[in-house]
Amino acid sequence: MCGLGTVAQGVVNVLRDNRDAITQRAGREIQLTHVASRSLKPGVELGAAEFSTDVVALCKRNDLDVVVELIGGEDTALDLVRSALENHTSVVTGNKAIIALHGTELLTLARENGCYLGFEAAVAGAIPIVAALTRSLAGNQIDWLAGIINGTSNFILTAMTQEGRTFQDALEEAQRLGYAEADPAVDVEGIDAAHKLTILAALAFDMDFRFADVYTEGIAGITAEDIEYAGQLGYRIKHLGLARRTEAGVEARVHPTLVPKGQLMANIDGVMNAVLVHGNAAGPTLLCGAGAGDRPTASAVIADLVELARGTALLPLDACDSGIKMLSVEETHSAFYLRIPALDQPGVFAKVATMLSERDISIEAVIQREQAINTESAEAWVPIVILTHKVVERVMNTAIAQVQSLPEVVGKITRIRVDQLANG
Repeated sequence: MCGLGTVAQGVVNVLRDNRDAITQRAGREIQLTHVASRSLKPGVELGAAEFSTDVVALCKRNDLDVVVELIGGEDTALDLVRSALENHTSVVTGNKAIIALHGTELLTLARENGCYLGFEAAVAGAIPIVAALTRSLAGNQIDWLAGIINGTSNFILTAMTQEGRTFQDALEEAQRLGYAEADPAVDVEGIDAAHKLTILAALAFDMDFRFADVYTEGIAGITAEDIEYAGQLGYRIKHLGLARRTEAGVEARVHPTLVPKGQLMANIDGVMNAVLVHGNAAGPTLLCGAGAGDRPTASAVIADLVELARGTALLPLDACDSGIKMLSVEETHSAFYLRIPALDQPGVFAKVATMLSERDISIEAVIQREQAINTESAEAWVPIVILTHKVVERVMNTAIAQVQSLPEVVGKITRIRVDQLANG
């Protein structure tokens, strides 16, 4: 095992605590024989395992069945995984970044060297979503999937929804509780979720790993007002990863999304993760569980190890199709929530509605709220909140730009996508 951080310690503890059950299910004992880390954690009991600070040498040993990579990061971890696979040693990793960015290369390397690369722990913690997509749902054509796949963002949005906190207050609470790093950018800007969605899309649609083609948007722009208006319209705001197979190609995007309150996904709160998969045979399947933490993630690592020990482990993708077209976000279809700060004057809404209608954008619902004050001009203004039907994003972008240019619009228009999480 490379690394001795939180997740690695969880693996050590679960292997020890559940030894008898794991041995029975694996058909043989899984032995931790060597651990390499930059520093020894004195309080961690490693049993008979040898400890070293040389992770490079560990990956080049010839007496190991599998190397578990849990050091995190990208460069060093990627080198270690490559080294082990080239040495004909199977690898289990929880490193979402190296799989999202280099998964096609690494699976090819594993295939060429007759070994296994497992990454159940790279997506959604304890949720067995890799096994579901590659084994349990293997008889399906996957139509689409949607996931709450970053616990930090989900915690923040839950706190804003249930407690009326601002984004900044909720973020600081997440940091205090250890759910967010001191630098939370990877989580709140959507990068972590985009890594995971890249992996899910590759597995769902038998395609190569294309992180660069995943549209990514974070949650920092979500306000308490947006959450209130969404609630009045019958929705909750969740940070989702969405991937769909369409006739034109595959769309993959990560962004805040209005989800109907009646959907189970809308009620996944706190740091929990959930993935909803729609197959053409199984229909919708929802998997929900702990998306992070030492023991939940260790559970996923050990699941891969058990498959290896049984001799039933198969590479998650037999081949990666690089010919599938990935759609840009401008080519995708979505309904939209718009919040337009406009002067409180007669005829303003009529102008906005006309501009939308001219582009065949139909309005589903409208909220025009109480008067406020524009502090720059001292003129009264109101937020016009509009929910539209589905439209091509490129068309919506043009419409928003035209509405934004109206002299009666006194601030930046807020736009959030809406998804019913249903076919069509």
